[in-house]
Amino acid sequence: MIRTPRLFMRPVDPERDFAAMHAILSAPQAMAYWSTPPHDSEAQTREWLAAMAGIEPALGEDFIVEFEGRVIGKAGLYRFPELGYLLDPAVWGLGLGREAVQAVIARGFAVHGLPRLTADVDPRNTASMRLLERLGFVETHRQARTWLVGDVWCDSVYYALTREDWYQRTA
Repeated sequence: MIRTPRLFMRPVDPERDFAAMHAILSAPQAMAYWSTPPHDSEAQTREWLAAMAGIEPALGEDFIVEFEGRVIGKAGLYRFPELGYLLDPAVWGLGLGREAVQAVIARGFAVHGLPRLTADVDPRNTASMRLLERLGFVETHRQARTWLVGDVWCDSVYYALTREDWYQRTA
């Protein structure tokens, strides 16, 4: 578990978190830059939550993010060292993404001893790219046609942050 000034981040409980996460995962705005189309069935969300709950501790760590007692998304390292996050559009612009991602980064380096974190962003998602850059991530490369989302090919911008760079920034 992680506590930040405004957030509580905890392991997923697939039953408890189903309704809130299904609302997010089925929302076109929330999923606009995700690697899959919005969920069109409850079964799809249940499978997604089961996969999140089934992460082997040696392979990754993902959290449900709560704000003011309400589930607002997820943030974590689904597979080390890949950072991922998804928040309800209703809370965009409040700095909660930065707060959640910053906590995940710090935990990845301090608790898991990872030497480097990476992220894969759709180049149309300028807000996410700015967030990563503000947290010290640097672009490593770009690649075309990396994700087939529905029937549309999407590109990727790849980012990385080393433990050394993180600690220099936070010292």
